[in-house]
Amino acid sequence: MHKVRNQKFLNRLAKNLKRVRKEKGLTQEDLAYKSGLALSQIARIETGKLNTSVSTVFAILQALDAEANELFE
Repeated sequence: MHKVRNQKFLNRLAKNLKRVRKEKGLTQEDLAYKSGLALSQIARIETGKLNTSVSTVFAILQALDAEANELFE
């Protein structure tokens, strides 16, 4: 199976996640705690180094109390 990785898309997601997290007044540590994810996982998503799952994005959105379009605009 071929893994699809679009670095431009990952970088956009990373930038938007960082922006929304900061707008909500949260640190990476806060987001990790609220989402139940590892701090290192949050950091790798925010730097575009991790091609994450839809389930992980859903957990992040819930923790941020945000809508998907905020991360994918």
